[in-house]
Amino acid sequence: MRKLTLTLIVLISALQWPLWLGKGSWLRVWQLDSQVEEQRAANAVLVGRNAALDAEVRDLKQGSAAIEERARNELGMIRNNEVFFQLLDNSTASQAQ
Repeated sequence: MRKLTLTLIVLISALQWPLWLGKGSWLRVWQLDSQVEEQRAANAVLVGRNAALDAEVRDLKQGSAAIEERARNELGMIRNNEVFFQLLDNSTASQAQ
């Protein structure tokens, strides 16, 4: 009877080993689930960035207002017969002296 019990315990342990610690174990499934969640979060960030870029591209294709705004802000361009004024803060002006 004692040998039978010991044999059954060894057999059950041998069957449980791959389930808990083997290649397709629960531990590996939990690790993969956490990796999937991390990747979903990263994908959500990228979807938001792609949506913003898509909106910017559509705006640039459809109207000249966006192009004009970019030219003014990023390149410092002005229209003909316009006068450009640059205002400095007091802290910036005192540092320049």
